Amino acid sequence: MWKWGKRVLVAFLGLVIVLAAVGGLWWQALDLGSQPLADPGSTAAQLDFLKSPSPPRGKVLAVVTSTASLGDSGKRGGYELTELSRAYYTFLANGYEVDIASPQGGEPPMRTDDDMVAADYAFLNDPQARRKLATTLKLAEVDSSKYAAVYFVGGKGTMFDFPDDPSIPHIVRDIYRSGGVVGAVCHGPAALLQVVLDDGTPLLRGRRATGFTNAEELFLIKDARTVFPFLLQERMQQAGARFVEGPMYLENTVVDGRLVTGQNPWSTWSVAEAMVQGLGHAPVARARSGEELSVQVLDTYRREGIDAALRLRRQLPDADRRLLLMHALVAAMQGGVVDAWHLQRLARG
Repeated sequence: MWKWGKRVLVAFLGLVIVLAAVGGLWWQALDLGSQPLADPGSTAAQLDFLKSPSPPRGKVLAVVTSTASLGDSGKRGGYELTELSRAYYTFLANGYEVDIASPQGGEPPMRTDDDMVAADYAFLNDPQARRKLATTLKLAEVDSSKYAAVYFVGGKGTMFDFPDDPSIPHIVRDIYRSGGVVGAVCHGPAALLQVVLDDGTPLLRGRRATGFTNAEELFLIKDARTVFPFLLQERMQQAGARFVEGPMYLENTVVDGRLVTGQNPWSTWSVAEAMVQGLGHAPVARARSGEELSVQVLDTYRREGIDAALRLRRQLPDADRRLLLMHALVAAMQGGVVDAWHLQRLARG
């Protein structure tokens, strides 16, 4: 019996060593740090879709959070730069001047990440955009009659100050009443939870909408239920929304009349362009970023399998390899060995 148990133990340890070795080699193959990033010196003048902007059409109000930390958790809050900058330039390109507001006014807390593209760096290098950001309007002082649309930028801080801000329901209701468009991305839909229309109906009741999902939140922050006052997906459903959940960390934009919501940061471009469409205009032509091309490849993989995704990947040589590798890593962390292997193949092209 002891000899048999010893053989099993030795075999088990050998398997562990082999898996560890294979995992180590696979991790090295990912080599995320060596993947090319956007040029930090990018400027607005270099963005192709801004070179022939539409004529002036009005103004859009972009709203960011003022919350710098997530309660007593010690975690950083703030708004996501990528969810502001990409929408900001989309609105500008389509003829809409953008004002930036926040619950407290002044300069809000910003969060950046490793997934920044040229438009994000251009925003940081744009003197006019930075002036607006340094002196955001205080929501209580906003004249909502000036705006054709309102766009709520995501960021984890929104979960703390958007839902209870007394000015947000008035601004949303006024703009919606006048035929305007209401948009929000990622955690931004937290702003819509308490909005009630003139007829007494909650804005989200019975509406198709989306936001950062429970799965996405809990994957990144295991103790999210204690860090946040609520989980956004659950609270939106409690408010009556017909929540539309897409795959984790893939673009998912939902349009229900003049309400436009996006699931995560990768939905920012499509949310802003859908808002422009909701205002009655075809968005200006824009070359898709490498990140968007990768999302297209990932979506094809989820829907049609590896062969179809590989064919598409060969047609899209500019797809962002870094994002494909990140999804391979997520799959591996979730125990999806086959998915991780396939996604790494897609990254190689």
